[in-house]
Amino acid sequence: MLFSLDSGIEVMPAETIETDAGRTVCFTGHRESSVIPYMKDPVYSRITLRTVQLMLFRYIDMAVEYGYRSFISGLAVGTDLWAAKYILNKKRADSSIRLIGVMPYLRHAERFSSSYKDILVDVERGADMLLTTNTDPTVVYGKSRTGENTSPDLYRVRNYFMVDHASAVISYFNEGSFKSGTYQTLNYAVRQGLKIRRFGLEDAYSVIDECGADIESIRRKLVFMENVFDLPY
Repeated sequence: MLFSLDSGIEVMPAETIETDAGRTVCFTGHRESSVIPYMKDPVYSRITLRTVQLMLFRYIDMAVEYGYRSFISGLAVGTDLWAAKYILNKKRADSSIRLIGVMPYLRHAERFSSSYKDILVDVERGADMLLTTNTDPTVVYGKSRTGENTSPDLYRVRNYFMVDHASAVISYFNEGSFKSGTYQTLNYAVRQGLKIRRFGLEDAYSVIDECGADIESIRRKLVFMENVFDLPY
């Protein structure tokens, strides 16, 4: 048996997943460091980050309203853990919602900050399933080095696994980020024919343009957004 190095929760091999792909959404997106403040002014750092998070949460609400019930998070810092934490809150009000956490390898969180480790532990404890796409407890990410058990493909394998077990993707992706794991995942999802529901910094800036730095105005605007899962594209 395998256990998380952070929460102590049992971790199952990824192939044991049980979910209906047609009603499942996975996430891919950037880390917090990718959230460049509005107008590149540090004064707007907090409001820009919060707008990105609120847009992500609204997309999740839309997916639930549309009928999706299972959500797969790759447990990475930023988008994945923001989404997973929000889904835990929704699960308290709707027992039909399921959260599946998929780690790329057991030691994936060794360099997480203390704040993200705290979120990770909460998410792992609240998830309906906790999986890993690599069960070797010694493997770490990287190119092969003498004396170390490394692999350069750990994140790609995890990302493709999530896509292969979902029918839609919610993504925070910034234009031009073509060398990122997020782009790689989205590109694979397109090839597999999944619904892609994406937003980026340009969308967050547009909301701030209209609402200013007033978080309640931003919340109200997002509530009245058309459900993107109803759209044909």
